[in-house]
Amino acid sequence: MFIPLYDSNRLRHIRHQYVTLAIIGLNIVVYLLTSLSGIEFSQAAAYGFGYIPSVAYDLAILPPELEMVPAPFTYITYAFVHGDILHLVGNMLFLWVFGDNVEDALGHFRFLIFYLACTVAGAVVHGMVMPWSQMPLIGASGAVAGVVAAYFLLHPRVKLWVLMFARIPIRLPAYIVLTGWIATQFLMIAFDTEGTVSWAAHIGGIIAGAILIVPLRRRGVPLFEKAVAAPEPAKPE
Repeated sequence: MFIPLYDSNRLRHIRHQYVTLAIIGLNIVVYLLTSLSGIEFSQAAAYGFGYIPSVAYDLAILPPELEMVPAPFTYITYAFVHGDILHLVGNMLFLWVFGDNVEDALGHFRFLIFYLACTVAGAVVHGMVMPWSQMPLIGASGAVAGVVAAYFLLHPRVKLWVLMFARIPIRLPAYIVLTGWIATQFLMIAFDTEGTVSWAAHIGGIIAGAILIVPLRRRGVPLFEKAVAAPEPAKPE
């Protein structure tokens, strides 16, 4: 419904969002390496690095030629593999818009821990919902959902430029955009039971992000920050 484009929320504690940029860069590099190596290698990478619930729960095994990392590692590696360019761009756009301010609120190292924890949470909830699944879960959506939830709790009144219905540019408060986005994830897990999107992974990331932002944020960084009023010229008496 909404595609985020830009926010005017400046950084206050860090000069640059190094970790956010590094994660985006790594996702792009992995996508280029897998996609340019052909369809067969791309599919093998999805199974080798993706999180497969039935394998994680010892209900199935992978053929030896597809075992690229130990199964426990796939709770993280799945988030750096994407199926196509739209999948990649969509996740990285959300991370680009919202990741810098969450990193600013946490600091570089704690943001990395936060991001990886949301990644793991996405896989855990996906596995709990579909423990028998033999399809690999791939993509950064779970981790990015955690970033979105944290941003919502930190800066609900910040104005965002978004594309409404992917066509109409409009500026709205973050709480309107993100409340709708988060609510959609919970609705879709109930109604889109046959789809290819893992709404459970999104929900896992949302829950982890909302919980972890509270203890991990810098001392003095408030939740539900109020909007900064733009100064107006003094009126003559």
